[in-house]
Amino acid sequence: MRGRPHPAHRSVHPAGAAEPTTDRPRLLVLRALGLGDLLASVPALRGIRRAFPGHHVVLAIPPALGEAALATGAVDDILPAQAPGRAVPTLDGWTGPPPDIAVDLHGNGPESRDALAALTPRRLLAHAHPDPALPEPPVWRPDQHERERWCDFLGAYGIPADPSDLRLPPPDTSSPAPGAVVVHPGAEAASRRWPAERFADLVRRLRTAGHRVVVTGGPAEDALVLEVAASAGLPERDVLRGGLPFGELSALIAHATLVVSGDTGPAHLAVAHATPSVTLFGPVSPDLWGPPGAAHHIALWKPGPPGDPHGDAPDPQLLRIGTDEAVTAALSLLRPVRAGAPARRGRDAGVPTAPA
Repeated sequence: MRGRPHPAHRSVHPAGAAEPTTDRPRLLVLRALGLGDLLASVPALRGIRRAFPGHHVVLAIPPALGEAALATGAVDDILPAQAPGRAVPTLDGWTGPPPDIAVDLHGNGPESRDALAALTPRRLLAHAHPDPALPEPPVWRPDQHERERWCDFLGAYGIPADPSDLRLPPPDTSSPAPGAVVVHPGAEAASRRWPAERFADLVRRLRTAGHRVVVTGGPAEDALVLEVAASAGLPERDVLRGGLPFGELSALIAHATLVVSGDTGPAHLAVAHATPSVTLFGPVSPDLWGPPGAAHHIALWKPGPPGDPHGDAPDPQLLRIGTDEAVTAALSLLRPVRAGAPARRGRDAGVPTAPA
């Protein structure tokens, strides 16, 4: 990874086992999902951090997200853990004594709870089979926003957490394109990918309006990035392929004037850095995964029958969002560019930001 390594990386064994390098009791949290899932859990992770200041907090998460996890300031270490799709990984990498406390932020089923129980922690917090001594056990509500869900879950165990506590500190890494509009056409599932030709049309029209636009993608999305860039006529310097390391991606978004994407990790990163954003939702409603209510975050959404967020074809609700609507939303968050005016950069761009 580029940028300055976090010292906590040194305590992660090369083979993937989290080495017990501290005398403090260890607390293990399971959230082995994607970047957006990690960022949505930041309020809960910070609630755990505040509630157990004397514990060494370890987060079980895919190793590619280690830098992002440490950037939250709520995690001391990571335990590399991943499984195909959104399945529950084994936690065989855990070494040393059992965790003092284990917290299941992965899901509400017995699989994730049992993966933690196999480590025989002294105390286990989970939706499945909660402590019978709880006066009001946690309730899984399918209509609840993800950030609020996990804060309420902790609240049932007497741990306060604030759903609005989701900001990340500014990254140390320099942005590869300060002041640009960032367009991210990819998403983990095809059901959440707006068509490439529409993204290309949006890029062309934002450039015609005088804005610099860069296109990004994940490590496996080069073909999509190149398709959008070629159709939009982007210069090579504005095509950020290959999947940026987290520090560089975080800096890019933190110092962007706007982020336009589907319902995926960079949209959550824009919220974490209070960067204006336009997010195209479908099939999942922004009521469940969207940004907090703020004038500088626009969630485009066409209500309809529930769809599969992990489907292999673009969702019909997502396809109902037209290019004109997306361009109008984007331009509403961007100042008009005067001929000959210098480019505005990141936080100096005059766009509103949320309080720290």
